[in-house]
Amino acid sequence: MSLRLITFDLDDTLWDVAPVMHGAEASLRDWLAVQAPRLGPVPIEHLWAIRSRLLGAEPMLKHRLSELRRRILWHALIDAGYAEAESRELAEQGFQVFLAARHRVELFPEVHPTLERLALRFSLGVITNGNADVRRLGLADYFQFALCAEELGVGKPDPHPFQTALQRAGVAAAQAVHIGDHPSDDIAGARAAGMRAIWFNPQGKTWQGDELPDAQIASLAELPALLERW
Repeated sequence: MSLRLITFDLDDTLWDVAPVMHGAEASLRDWLAVQAPRLGPVPIEHLWAIRSRLLGAEPMLKHRLSELRRRILWHALIDAGYAEAESRELAEQGFQVFLAARHRVELFPEVHPTLERLALRFSLGVITNGNADVRRLGLADYFQFALCAEELGVGKPDPHPFQTALQRAGVAAAQAVHIGDHPSDDIAGARAAGMRAIWFNPQGKTWQGDELPDAQIASLAELPALLERW
C-alpha cells in the first residue's frame, strides 16, 4: 500500500530543544525578578514539590504542559505572599513570557527544504507532546494538521494521537509513517497504532527500545530518498 501520510514529532526532531528550554526558563526568571520580586530565587526543589503535588491530585495534567506550568507558577506566587487574583494574573503573564521564548527555536538547516519537498507528494502532520505551535514558527503551511497532547488530553506513546492523525488524514495505518527521536513516545507509539516509524537519531545513539524502528536517519535530509525506496 502506497505511503500517503507522514507525521512528525517537533522537539529534538525539527530542532534541538535543550537550548530553547534553557533560554525560556532564563527569560521567565528575569521577568519574575522584576515583576514579582517577592518570589525571589525559588529553589527548584520547591517547584518540583508543587509539580508533584499537582500531578498527584490530577495525573492527567502531565499531558497539559501549559496548564501545569501556569498552575506551578500560581502556587509559587501564592506561597511567596501574593494575593490569589494577583498571583493568577502574574502567572499568566509569566507563562506568556515563557511561551514566547519557548518558540525562539533554531530549526535544523534541512527542515525547510525537506518539508517543502515532501509536502509536494504527501500529506504532512504533527504529533507532539509539547506546547510548541507550528503557526508561531512559520511552519504551518507545510502541515495539514498539528495534534498536541494538551488538546487531545492524552499524549504519545498512547496510540490515540496517532489514530487521530490517521482519521484526520483519512488514511489507513499502513499508508502512514511517523518520524521522531523518542524510542517509546515516537517509535513504540506509532508502531502500536499500526504505523511505520522512523527513528531520528542524529547523535548515533544505540537503540534501547523493545521493538526496532522501520528505519533510522541521522538527518531529515535523508527522508526523501528513504521514502522513495519504500
